[in-house]
Amino acid sequence: MIVRVLCAIFLMFQTHTVFSENYSTREDVKKFVRNLAISKNFSESELLDIFSEAEYKKSIIEAISRPAEKILEWSEYQDIFLREPRISAGKRFMKTYDDTLNRAWEVYGVPPAVVTAVIGVETMYGRYLGNYRVLDALTTLAFDYPPRASFFRKELYEFFLLAREEKQNITELRGSYAGAMGYGQFISSSFRSYAVDFDGDGIRDIWRNPVDAVGSVANYLSEHGWSDGQVAVRLDVKDVDDSIFNVSLKPSFIWSDIEQFGVIAGAQQNALVSPMKLLGKKGSEYWLGFNNFYVITRYNHSKLYAMAVFQLSEALNK
Repeated sequence: MIVRVLCAIFLMFQTHTVFSENYSTREDVKKFVRNLAISKNFSESELLDIFSEAEYKKSIIEAISRPAEKILEWSEYQDIFLREPRISAGKRFMKTYDDTLNRAWEVYGVPPAVVTAVIGVETMYGRYLGNYRVLDALTTLAFDYPPRASFFRKELYEFFLLAREEKQNITELRGSYAGAMGYGQFISSSFRSYAVDFDGDGIRDIWRNPVDAVGSVANYLSEHGWSDGQVAVRLDVKDVDDSIFNVSLKPSFIWSDIEQFGVIAGAQQNALVSPMKLLGKKGSEYWLGFNNFYVITRYNHSKLYAMAVFQLSEALNK
């Protein structure tokens, strides 16, 4: 019994030692710093000074280990995003930024309600931008979350470049537990690739400027293949072969070919679709997602997320 207690105390001490350690003293961090300094002409000592300020956040590990998209059914998930307060706030946002949204529609081809819905789902139209320092989030995930360490080290690399390019104080930028930032919650690589200066003031400010945020979200969706057309359609079926549903987020079935599985096709016979089955409040729901639905999942790789954006956009148009 005594041995067991001593072992537990030892393990607790070890865990505390690892996570209270100054990141700048860790060999894996030093290797990252050397690579970044050499490849992108940063000062190695300045990078280490920044990492000396980074803090491990246990709550970040806990949050990323249980995302709502993986633990909730559609019947529960929809209640987060499709309630009246979010719909009403979205309509106010659309009214306030009507000119900006319509200009984004002209430039990028993405309807105002869809852009607004993405921002509404992500941050309640800028109300909740995230309380974590992005430096802490990305450092924690890059060096203390093995399942996705490689991905987050790439994002941390991009974050340093972003802060230098945009002349932002890297220790002050805040975002989500995954390091996503601003009204549209862009990760660093998405910011560098798709954020735009939509008001022409010389700054791509998605953190404080809704105009830049609207243009950036529209540009992101456009660059990922948004086109004029449908997003999703619900099927009225009873006896259907479930084997074709939830196969892939990417449309891989020709609509006319799925009639053999008990689905009555209709218009757009040659359209590629992704058959989906969701557990709704009244039981199973069957949907067909078009390419635009898939485009939304490039923002967040979840059919629940894309369905929330789609249905919120439909509610905003009413």
